[in-house]
Order: sequence, then structure tokens, then C-alpha cells
Amino acid sequence: QVQLEESGGGLVQAGGSLRLSCAASGRTINSYTMAWFRQAPGKEREFAAAVGRSGTTIVADSVKGRFTISRDNAKNTVYLQMNSLKPEDTAVYYCSARPGVYGISRRAGDQDYWGQGTQVTVSS
Repeated sequence: QVQLEESGGGLVQAGGSLRLSCAASGRTINSYTMAWFRQAPGKEREFAAAVGRSGTTIVADSVKGRFTISRDNAKNTVYLQMNSLKPEDTAVYYCSARPGVYGISRRAGDQDYWGQGTQVTVSS
């Protein structure tokens, strides 16, 4: 079992930045692909970014050039650096883990473990 705990959310003005953290426990994340998803009120959970075991990253087109995902295996933590935030980035942000042997997936249904989420609110 992998337990995931997100932190770093909050209220920020448009154009601002936030860095989200996802601390894992129970197992080391070395063998997992890690991802961030987000869910706005009334909408489905959507993919934001993922990082593979080797450090390969992919990001959704909607956040490309603004969001950066990274991992620190020594700290068992994954980060999401969010810059140039927009009101449409407002959502609950969730961290997820998927066994690395299966590769990166953008599908929420393919993730094995989830955190409880952290709220990000961007004011205009």
C-alpha cells in the first residue's frame, strides 16, 4: 500500500505561482509512475502531469509551459510547480501512483493510489 498526502494548495491571484507537494509513505515511490490530476466543481477528474520512473515527464496541453512535475525519490515526494496561474486552474488537485512497470497513463482509472487532494483557488 502507498499512502499519499498532498500539501501546498491555497488561494492565489491570477498570474501567481504555487508549488504542490505529494509525500508518499508505506512504500518508496522509486518503482511507481507518479501523476497529478485535478477536478473542478461539476467536472470530471482530469490529467495534469505525470513523471515516470526514469524522470520522463508529460503534461496536459492545458498546462504546458506553465506547470512542471518533478520527483525526489530520496524524499519520497513528488512536486507540481504551477506558474502563471489562471482562474480556470481552480480545482482540487490530487496526487496518484501507478506501478511503473505499466508505464505512464493519463487515465484516472489506471491509477492505483490516490491522495485526499488539496484545493487550489485562483482569483481573477
